[in-house]
Order: sequence, then structure tokens, then C-alpha cells
Amino acid sequence: MSAQRAHEPSGEHEPSGEHEPSGEQLARAWFEHSPLIRALGMRLGSISPDEATVALPYREELATAADVVHGGAIMSLLDTAAALAAWSAHDPSKGVRWGTVGVSVSFLASAQGSDLEATARVTRRGRSICFCSVDVSDSERTPVAEALVSYRLG
Repeated sequence: MSAQRAHEPSGEHEPSGEHEPSGEQLARAWFEHSPLIRALGMRLGSISPDEATVALPYREELATAADVVHGGAIMSLLDTAAALAAWSAHDPSKGVRWGTVGVSVSFLASAQGSDLEATARVTRRGRSICFCSVDVSDSERTPVAEALVSYRLG
């Protein structure tokens, strides 16, 4: 997530002394300006301290075969939700370097021709690593994937 002035392309910046935006404000701005998020058609459902929900409406361009949603699209969805949850309660004065460190995902069922929703929750905040649990379900609330995401902040 780019944090410079809410939408510049680099992954870090130096504080300017002026009023800095909150972690949640940076997260929202990144979400609104990300070309990949826009291309995939993701929509922000909600964001609150240590939690975020993101929707991925089904389109045939997201399918891998027939109407089964590609695992890469699902990975992008859950990684995005985790990044938002991590940033939602981050204090930017502690730094704005960022990035996904690791993802462990289990695909539980295929997502066939269905909108998806990912809910990410921060399970632990360390000094520089934020750990998130993410659940992805389809429009009928059938679990599709679950993941653990490690996200670097600071």
C-alpha cells in the first residue's frame, strides 16, 4: 500500500511536519487509487480498527475455467483485505514502510460464478509485523478460503 501523501507510488516517505493522515485514511486512499484493485473491481465493504471487509464482484474475466474464480483473484482479494486491516489502526508516525511478508492460504471450495467477500482481522500487532486472519466466502456464505497473512508496517 502506498502511503506517501495517500497515493504516491513509493512505499515510504519522510514526515513533513504537517498534519499526517491516519492509518485508516492512508488505507482508504490506497484502496481508491490502486490500479489492480480497480482492474479487479474490488469494493470496500467496511474498515474499522483491526478489521476490514472487501468484496470482489464476479465477472467472467476472473474465471480460470468455466465460471470458477481464479485462485490468483482470490489471493489478491484476501491480501487486499489484510493490508486494509493492518493499516486501519496503524500509527503512521511510526513509519509508513509496508508490504506483505507472507501468506498461507487454504482453498476450501471452488467459487463458482459468485461474488466473494473477504473479512480480515488483525490477530497480533508486533513492532513491525502485523498478523492477520482472513476468511473468504461466496454470496451464499459458503467458506471459499482462509488465510494467515503477515504484513510489515513501520
